[in-house]
Amino acid sequence: ACDRTLSLALHDHGLLYSNQSGEGIDKDVADELIRRSGCKFSVSVIPRARIWQLIESGALDFSLSGISNEAREQFAGFAWYFSNKYYLLVRKDAGVRQLADFEDNPALKLGVIRSFRYSPTANRLVDTLDAERRVSYSTSLGPLYQILLDNRVQAMIIEPFDNPALENAKLREQTTVLEFDDPAVPHGLIMSKKALSPAQQQAWRTLIDDMRADGTMQRIFEKYFAPDLARTMTRF
Repeated sequence: ACDRTLSLALHDHGLLYSNQSGEGIDKDVADELIRRSGCKFSVSVIPRARIWQLIESGALDFSLSGISNEAREQFAGFAWYFSNKYYLLVRKDAGVRQLADFEDNPALKLGVIRSFRYSPTANRLVDTLDAERRVSYSTSLGPLYQILLDNRVQAMIIEPFDNPALENAKLREQTTVLEFDDPAVPHGLIMSKKALSPAQQQAWRTLIDDMRADGTMQRIFEKYFAPDLARTMTRF
């Protein structure tokens, strides 16, 4: 039922959506959701922390590529469409060979995007370092890469959508990647429980499931990733 204009927010984050190009995986998913549903949408680009606030208040109906936790389950429903792992991008000169090396050195700081959550081990690292005032927060990826290159932080948490930035020669020369030993984390369409009824949420969940089942979701991901990785991320 589309008895009003629905609101959906994207956030600027690597291959998910780029403010510069106006393109990305989440933009493609949103376009397909709009096409299949026939509903009218107002689409905006908002920082991730603000998106969660608006979803909770009911002022925003949808966003994309969200992950769940106990707090978010209270105000948001989800329709899963991909799953991925997280990694620690760390400066080579930090002397870090394993995750414990980073956590145990009080001189090392971590850069993260405000309101982002990750896999369990990555979340534990962020929370531990935050309590020690060793976390620097940003609203987007770009500033984090810069303060990493400037050695104001010595590591940041990344995912496959951040891969294009790693092609930057300076960044590649100065950093190495460590994997968090966690399973892949499901990401999905975020639906405001205050704005959408359980029946409406289920209808959108079915639409997302149909996009996965008929191969549309995998084809979207294949525009941005090698076929094997696209398949792994969308078939879980």
